[in-house]
Amino acid sequence: MRLEGIHHVTAITGDARGNVDFYTRVLGLRMAAKSVNQDDPTVYHLFYSDELGRAGSDITFFEYPGAARGRAGAGMVHTIVWRVGAPAALDFWAQRLEAEGLAVERDGERLRFADPEGLGHELVVYAGGDELLSAEHPDVPAEHALQGFDSVRAYSAAPERSRPLLEGVLGAEPAGDATWELRGERRGGTIVYEPAPQPPGIQGAGTVHHVAWGTTVAEHPRWHERLAEAGVCSTPIIDRHYFHSIYFREPSGVLFEIADDGPGFTVDVPLEELGTKVILPPFLESRRAEIEARLTPLPDPNAWRAARSAS
Repeated sequence: MRLEGIHHVTAITGDARGNVDFYTRVLGLRMAAKSVNQDDPTVYHLFYSDELGRAGSDITFFEYPGAARGRAGAGMVHTIVWRVGAPAALDFWAQRLEAEGLAVERDGERLRFADPEGLGHELVVYAGGDELLSAEHPDVPAEHALQGFDSVRAYSAAPERSRPLLEGVLGAEPAGDATWELRGERRGGTIVYEPAPQPPGIQGAGTVHHVAWGTTVAEHPRWHERLAEAGVCSTPIIDRHYFHSIYFREPSGVLFEIADDGPGFTVDVPLEELGTKVILPPFLESRRAEIEARLTPLPDPNAWRAARSAS
């Protein structure tokens, strides 16, 4: 069994409207789903991804309205790394982000920036053979679009503590100093550990909650068995309706999830309607009116798609 790189990354926002604007209008991702945190259905769970809503490009956010800015520390992911196709894409993004008033830092074939709440991002030129996971947007040329996740960067005081689990249980391969790659048949992704800052981390707006690694529906239960056999304390398999989840903390403290690849968001709505309405798992459907009354009203970031189809 091999994990298929990064399935999704989940972070926290205190401003759903601003979050939607940045990740759809500015970064050009598709809103794949408006749902709720299934463990706390009073708050949004927003999903942005490629055009087809596929794992490997899926950044998600829990919205806690007005949440204070957090701070990444030991045991937390601090930067999400995305792939782009060529150095010219870095030029495009540097100009686009600076036009939005965001600071950017260019380092060869990498571009670093943070979203409006301080969540770190990095774009890297990718020349490998993995499938490209890009969204369509009228303001982002296809050749410059984000192509899915490459890696995450996390803080750790002692990354060697994570080696036995990463290599012996999850099947990761060393890929450099304090860096491991998890690669399956279709995609790969890496986790990079960097020295932790002195101040402890604070979970809040602009911080990552967890990183999920991908697998298939068929192999997902076997991962639960493998974790148990290795003595890793994890949750049971949780049916999220759109995929299944197993959560556990790795030895450096980062919250990991193993998520499968089915059935996806189109189990509730057709592809062309992804992100246009709130979708709920069956066990919450009877509470729809109550839940929707609590949620922040959001614009439809996919409205231009309907206008394009009509024309």
